[in-house]
Amino acid sequence: MHTFHQLMTLLKREYGKPSPPPAKGPFELVMWENACYLLPDDRRLDVFEALRRQVGLNAESILSAPDEVLLPIARRGGIRPEVRVSRWREIAATTLNEFAGNLDVVLTRPYAEARKALKQFPMIGDPGAEKILLFCGLASGLPVDSNGLRVLERVGWGRQQKSYAATYRAVQAALKPELPSNSDRLVEAHLLLREHGKTLCKYQVPLCDQCPLAAGCKYAAGETFRRQI
Repeated sequence: MHTFHQLMTLLKREYGKPSPPPAKGPFELVMWENACYLLPDDRRLDVFEALRRQVGLNAESILSAPDEVLLPIARRGGIRPEVRVSRWREIAATTLNEFAGNLDVVLTRPYAEARKALKQFPMIGDPGAEKILLFCGLASGLPVDSNGLRVLERVGWGRQQKSYAATYRAVQAALKPELPSNSDRLVEAHLLLREHGKTLCKYQVPLCDQCPLAAGCKYAAGETFRRQI
């Protein structure tokens, strides 16, 4: 099995230096997570930048914007646009009521408290809160999305458990001794793993014959074995 450093070296060679999302700070990152549902990143970016241009990416502007402005933008983000608008308003209201309009204050709190505060927002669980804090420069382990988790589990970092949460914890525990402490490198790792899961290490039809990790991957070795029998 590849070491974590080897894993990142191979993925960076394959995909180059990844770009983080355009969202800056906790509020924008929460809005980024709520911009669309099950759509490619270019659609998410379209919705996010439309909000920036036409409304303003701050709690006051979003809460005061009329449905006539928000709904057409939300429709770009996929099904149930009314629910999406409701979530945007909830994010804005919580930011105003609980954080005096400035969600950046969570970054001054102890890590566990900051994570708990971010979980108040729609669509933000533990991995999402940890990812937002990582993008803001506060690192505690390596948060990964479902794509990155799939890559790590298939390569051999942890084993699939009965639930997603249990698998996530197993992979995190296995990774911990090898993780870099630098938050920039952890951001890069998060983005590279996500890209690999979306591009080659797909859920249903992984392209193991094209994968730069195949030589040290338990899943790819199993696939090769199954093709031979």
